[in-house]
Amino acid sequence: MDVPDLLRRAAALIPADARSDAGLSADDVQEYLSYEEWEVALSILEDFDGVQWQTIQYWDLLIAAAQQMWLDRDVAWFQWRRSETLHGLIRADLQLVAPDAGGRRLPVPSNGQLRPLWSLGRPTAEGSADLHIAFIWVESAPEIPPGGYGPIRLLPLTPLHWRRLKPGDVITMYEQRPVAGTATIAQVQLPRSTTG
Repeated sequence: MDVPDLLRRAAALIPADARSDAGLSADDVQEYLSYEEWEVALSILEDFDGVQWQTIQYWDLLIAAAQQMWLDRDVAWFQWRRSETLHGLIRADLQLVAPDAGGRRLPVPSNGQLRPLWSLGRPTAEGSADLHIAFIWVESAPEIPPGGYGPIRLLPLTPLHWRRLKPGDVITMYEQRPVAGTATIAQVQLPRSTTG
C-alpha cells in the first residue's frame, strides 16, 4: 500500500465531528491528498488528540506512511501515540531539580528514551517509596534543560498502577538516590476499553 492509500484509510477512520487542534477535519486531509501534499496530510492526521476514537489501526496506518516517507521522528511519535491508545494518556508538568541541588546535569530528551523511576505517592508496606517506571516524552520542546520546567507525557510500563492519578496529583521522579524532579499531573485519560 502506498503513502496516499495509507493516509486515505487513516482519514476514513476519523469521526465526522472530530477536529484537529487547528480545527481541521478528515475532509481537509483528503483535500491535501488530492494535491499530493502527503506531509501536510500526515501532520493534520497526527494533530487529532485523545484516545477515545483513535484505534491501533489508525496509528499503524500513520506509522506505515511515516516509515515509507523516511520520517523517523514521526514514526517514534506515532508508536508512542499507539501505546497511549492501548494504555491511556498521562500528561504532566515536570520541574527538574537544579544540578547544584543534586539534580541531573543533562537535559531530558524529548524523544521518549528516558525512563526514570516514579513514586506515585503510596509507600510500600515497609514504608519505602513504591517506585514505577515510565518513559518521558517532552512536549513542545526539543528537551527540558537541567533544573528546567516543561510539559511531558508519561508512558508507564505498568499502566494499571497509574490509573488512580488525577489532575493536580504530584509524583516524584528518581534516577538515583536524590530526587530528580517532581511532576504535577495535568491530564489522565483512560483507554477506551476501560472507560466503558
